[in-house]
Amino acid sequence: MRTQKELLYRIGLSFIPKLGNQTIKKLIDHFGSAQYIYEQANNQELVTAKIRKDWIKAISSRSTIDRATQEIEFINQYNIQALTYESPNYPQRLKNCYDAPFLLYYKGNTNLNASRIVSIVGTRKPTSRGIMFCEQLIDNLKTYDILIASGLAYGIDITAHKRCISNGMDTVGVVAHGLDQIYPAKHRKTAQQMVNQGGILSEFTSEMAPLQSNFPMRNRIIAGMSDAVVVIETAKKGGSMITAYMANEYNKDVFAVPGRTEDPYSKGCNHLIKTHRAALLESAEDIAYIMGWQKKKDAGLQKKMFVQLSKTEQTIVNLLVGQDPVHMEDLIQQTQISTSKIATILLELELKSIVKALPGNYFRLI
Repeated sequence: MRTQKELLYRIGLSFIPKLGNQTIKKLIDHFGSAQYIYEQANNQELVTAKIRKDWIKAISSRSTIDRATQEIEFINQYNIQALTYESPNYPQRLKNCYDAPFLLYYKGNTNLNASRIVSIVGTRKPTSRGIMFCEQLIDNLKTYDILIASGLAYGIDITAHKRCISNGMDTVGVVAHGLDQIYPAKHRKTAQQMVNQGGILSEFTSEMAPLQSNFPMRNRIIAGMSDAVVVIETAKKGGSMITAYMANEYNKDVFAVPGRTEDPYSKGCNHLIKTHRAALLESAEDIAYIMGWQKKKDAGLQKKMFVQLSKTEQTIVNLLVGQDPVHMEDLIQQTQISTSKIATILLELELKSIVKALPGNYFRLI
């Protein structure tokens, strides 16, 4: 996105009823900018692009721009970042999902494209066993240098956020409302701490209440922005199961904590494991093993592995060091290596547990 004015028009589009994320992205891609769409509201080209008459009417009016102006003032006043899907700070893992939001609002100080991100979800009414497992899991994940995401809800979510804060780990809360409020209000103090040690993320503008219909939308962000989703205690139906299913759809790794068959909040996890939608999770080491992650203290071992690489492999690794996930096309442009050859090299590096392939032909170092 090029200017603050373009952001204004994009926010304006978000206020048009029933104009969804995918349609907005298609319109912007087709016309080049949201500003052009507003300026050409009465142009026949908009009609031929099959834009509904009620949308054109809304674009022609000043109401959405007036509301967008208020939103710009709000985000500027409270130091909130508006992340368009072209922004380098936009979560690239989420961007690769077909239904990713075209605009996100973020207040915080962490990298939403951290090298390792795990989302932790679960029931709002956890057992003492579930709480203890969640806390121990995060304690043991700290050594792997992982960003933890969750939904700031009661139960497992807030347990995960609080444990991260006490461990000095960054954690991001994805919420189902605008950033002018915190729901539940009881978690406001924790949310304020997270702004300085992670952040709060939403696709909703200010004054948007935590409507029931917003939570599945929130859940897709939790699933989409991570490398893996961990489910700790859940019934067979509910938000955590929705998040797990979405993660499956996005080709993310899913882990579930098993429990006794008679426990109602183990039924969801057991079902995920039984139907091969999730790997059985007993410890942080299970996640590290399946994801191919090494502890921070093992970084020297990884460097030794680099010595054994061919010259071309080393070139690819050097381009990935310290970078967010890199698209294969970018590697091709920088190396001038053919598509077929670079695909073979990346596969070899993946087999050597040096590179991890992400959805959408993105790659990063393990």
